[in-house]
Amino acid sequence: MKKVFVFILAITVLFFFNCAAFAATKIKLGVVTKPGSAQNIAAGKFKELIEQRSNGKYEIKIFHSASLGNETEILQQVQMNTIQMAVVTGGPFDTFDPITRVVNYPFLFKNNEQADQILDGPLGQQILTSLESSAFKGLSFSENGFRNLTNSKRPIKSPDDIKGLKVRVMASAIHKAIWNALGANPTPMPWPIYTELEQKVIDGQENPLWVMEVYKFYEIQKYMTLSRHVYSYHIDIASLKWWKTLDKADQDMIQKAMYEAAVFQRKDNRSKNAARLKMLKEKGMQVEENPDIAAFRAKVANLKDMDLYKDPKVQEILLKIMEAVK
Repeated sequence: MKKVFVFILAITVLFFFNCAAFAATKIKLGVVTKPGSAQNIAAGKFKELIEQRSNGKYEIKIFHSASLGNETEILQQVQMNTIQMAVVTGGPFDTFDPITRVVNYPFLFKNNEQADQILDGPLGQQILTSLESSAFKGLSFSENGFRNLTNSKRPIKSPDDIKGLKVRVMASAIHKAIWNALGANPTPMPWPIYTELEQKVIDGQENPLWVMEVYKFYEIQKYMTLSRHVYSYHIDIASLKWWKTLDKADQDMIQKAMYEAAVFQRKDNRSKNAARLKMLKEKGMQVEENPDIAAFRAKVANLKDMDLYKDPKVQEILLKIMEAVK
């Protein structure tokens, strides 16, 4: 009887040892937006891919809806390895590494194909690599999409119509500069902003079409202008401190899965824009589809000469991208 007991005890200990040995390693991934949003779609696809390909070695826990704080706070947590990964809008990165300002330069890309060509190529890789100086491992670029202006006061066709509008912007020096140049009163404000728009603390905001749909801005913003003034990107990152603890095989697996998730999300986002625009019109938004883009461009043409872009590293890559997309 004693031998049976010892045998059972040994099997039990072995069982629990094996369970502990094969327990999935949890990776915390932060996003500021809610499920169904662009960031979450990229994060969700990455979770699906990595959990499948790692055969249960890794489990991805997505923290959404600003449950970890705003995007700047999420970035700080990634730096400290409090969380291991994040999908974050490009704007807030410019307080960590000014090189990220180049992609937020107004009217830089004419279309999605140009954006993909640059960001998936050597110049995009140069931006991702630069982030290592700020303790981030840049993995890939997913997207918000081209940003458009909405407001509750009046139709906007030219920059003259913008004067005095209180427009919410991200915590980004370049986004603030853009709207100053266009004559608005830019107001940095963390996400979400529905209540502030509803209570008219701010008059308007600027974001891609999916934001108007998912966050129901058609309920509180009557006017939209298809300005497409900035291609808004996400940077999909990991904590560099955590990254360096991984073996090469796992790094390659995570890198590949995140890139594939980004490509999936971009395609998904773009495929829905026509239906989104139709829906927003049906919901009552008045849409200016042919604004005076030449006038908008003229107002922001000199931003490349601002102090924001005087860092030689930043100036060099901005001019290279401008040349590549002529």
